[in-house]
Amino acid sequence: MATISIIIAIFNRKDELFELLNSLSHQTDKNFEVIIVDDGSKIALLPTVQLFEEQLDIQFFRKDNSGPGLSRNYGAKRAKNDWLVFVDSDVIVEKDYIENIKKNLTQNPCDAFGGADKAHKGFNLMQKAISYSMTSVFTTGGIRGNKNAVTKFQPRSFNMGVNKKIFLEVNGFSEMRIGEDPDLSMTLWENGFTTRFYDNIGVYHKRRTDFGKFSKQVYQFGCARPILNQRHPDYVKPTFWFPSLFLIGYLMGIIHYFVWENGLILALYGLYTFLVFFHALIVTKNISIAGMAIISTYIQMFSYGYGFLKSWFLLNIMKQSPKEAFPKHFH
Repeated sequence: MATISIIIAIFNRKDELFELLNSLSHQTDKNFEVIIVDDGSKIALLPTVQLFEEQLDIQFFRKDNSGPGLSRNYGAKRAKNDWLVFVDSDVIVEKDYIENIKKNLTQNPCDAFGGADKAHKGFNLMQKAISYSMTSVFTTGGIRGNKNAVTKFQPRSFNMGVNKKIFLEVNGFSEMRIGEDPDLSMTLWENGFTTRFYDNIGVYHKRRTDFGKFSKQVYQFGCARPILNQRHPDYVKPTFWFPSLFLIGYLMGIIHYFVWENGLILALYGLYTFLVFFHALIVTKNISIAGMAIISTYIQMFSYGYGFLKSWFLLNIMKQSPKEAFPKHFH
């Protein structure tokens, strides 16, 4: 039977940490350890951890800030079990999370795995709208939460498991601060290792709590993609351009409307908006969330698309190195 070490790299987010540890303390299978790596937080997290010392096999480490990837590596080297399971500090897990991971590893073995993320019923309306946008079939996130859509699955660090021996063999997460999880997934593939999507280990992922923070986050994701394309050219897909083409098309639609008085392009975006709204309404069963989902979807597409275009231009036209173009993306 697989043995599991849960690794949580965290910066601040004390309240989220409490909720995550509380969900881990109610697991049906309690045979696992929890390793928390405080990545230079500006608030004290140890008192929160101490609340769960009698309920969980838990270790707490504090280090200077280096970003999530290297902090996860720090925790991985201190793990005592065979499997490393990385979860973000802003997730909540179901009570059978550990139990289902172990069953999956027995029935469908692999070298690394991941699961979906979804919105908890207790999340606020904006969080649910953002969750919809990040997992919808009408956005670039559509493949993340649907088993039937997954061909070669890229586990993401909010819900990701890797065999410890293999993780150390490929040197864990790279020096990237943004996009370090798909970078690891593709590195695993390049070394001949397998990844799987497990459909019964989904987590509730809070993501960002307002549209401004969400916009900045997906912009950074967009900037990271061309860097990942350079690092892993065998896994470049034309669909990576979709948000950028969406943004360009919208701007062209505005020009067509005001210069040539032709609203055909904008009409197509109106149809897209209509589809997003009614699909979100069917999925969430809440008209307020559906309305917010339109906003979050456009924010996602525009912010990611702009970040992708900017990064592609700097790397491929201006011939800058990734570290020269985006120094804050690296340690």
